Amino acid sequence: MSQFIEIRHVVKRFGSNTVLKDISLEVRKSEMVTLLGPSGCGKSTLLRAIAGLNDVDEGQVLIDGQDVTNVDVRKRRVGMVFQSYALFPNMTAAQNVAFGLTIEKRPAAEIDRRVQEMIELVGLNGKENQRPCQLSGGQQQRVALARALVMNPKVLLLDEPLSALDAQIRQNLRVQIRDIQQKMQMTAIFVTHDQEEAMSISDRVFVMHDGVIAQYGAPEEIYANPSSEFVARFIGHYNVLQPETAAKVFHMEAPSCKVAAVRPEAISLTPSSDALSFHGTVRLLSMLGSIIRYQVDCEGQVMHFEAVNQNARTLRIGDEETFYLDRKDLLLIQS
Repeated sequence: MSQFIEIRHVVKRFGSNTVLKDISLEVRKSEMVTLLGPSGCGKSTLLRAIAGLNDVDEGQVLIDGQDVTNVDVRKRRVGMVFQSYALFPNMTAAQNVAFGLTIEKRPAAEIDRRVQEMIELVGLNGKENQRPCQLSGGQQQRVALARALVMNPKVLLLDEPLSALDAQIRQNLRVQIRDIQQKMQMTAIFVTHDQEEAMSISDRVFVMHDGVIAQYGAPEEIYANPSSEFVARFIGHYNVLQPETAAKVFHMEAPSCKVAAVRPEAISLTPSSDALSFHGTVRLLSMLGSIIRYQVDCEGQVMHFEAVNQNARTLRIGDEETFYLDRKDLLLIQS
């Protein structure tokens, strides 16, 4: 599959602070990738460098084979959707969507046709004549998305576009964004600090930490096989144990690794043929819809255990139990 976006050894500094440290990555045509990481890791800075909103101190940015490192943002043909929506409050939804086409002085018939196509695509029929203050947060963000898409960009860039929305609206809108991206076969880069969001929307995820790419791959690859202690702690709710702690918890020799990691859903109340085990007391439980999350005290070490609500025998606070883990599910991380 062809590489549509290439980032080659990009470095970005703000004064004495190096925010991007020799970043290289490739995005394939029609792929949705996510830059995932905590605040301050450099993900939004990298996105803005691709858009041309930030210059770079070293390296190159290529889009569709063209070096755009020093090309003006208006000539890069990228669409940008921000967390803040950035809509014009005195314009209707349709006027906001049409803004870029109007600036380019496209024919009125073309503007009307393209705006209506985008309004239908994002599901805002009937809202065309409402101003932003009359729209919900989710509707405003869909206007912002339509405004970016109406210009037929080569690349769609989304900078934490859902972080200001309520949980249910976020979930619905991320599904809609993914559906639109796949229908249009759009190359897109999505920035978020939300692991669940990244895992659900992406073809590939690039986990960023302190200005570098810590790990990248398909969501299931990163979740199942974190390559470093940082990724294991950041992705999901892994139990991350020092080797001597793992030895104490599981009654085994200390493994040869930097840390050992255990997915909470890999722990079971039922032994297998090659299972490690630990005994502990339930100290806390949280009902999360279909999942019950437990905190278990094992000789002073907190272990997180997750069970599917309907299939699991429900434990209570204070219950003492023996828990089991297939030996293959004890991940030994070397960095």
